[in-house]
Amino acid sequence: MTLSENIRSFIAKSKRVWLVLKKPSKNEYTTIAKISAIGILILGVLGFLISIIMKSFS
Repeated sequence: MTLSENIRSFIAKSKRVWLVLKKPSKNEYTTIAKISAIGILILGVLGFLISIIMKSFS
């Protein structure tokens, strides 16, 4: 495939995805925000614990 065919194909696929998208409801948004916050919190605690462990060995 040439570059122009690749670009046209990408645009057609992007258009199809854009038409299927919908705005999340307030409930979906809050659920996603809560799950993301919990994930960030878990990663932060894990990093903090690793830093404490590393400081105790040095």
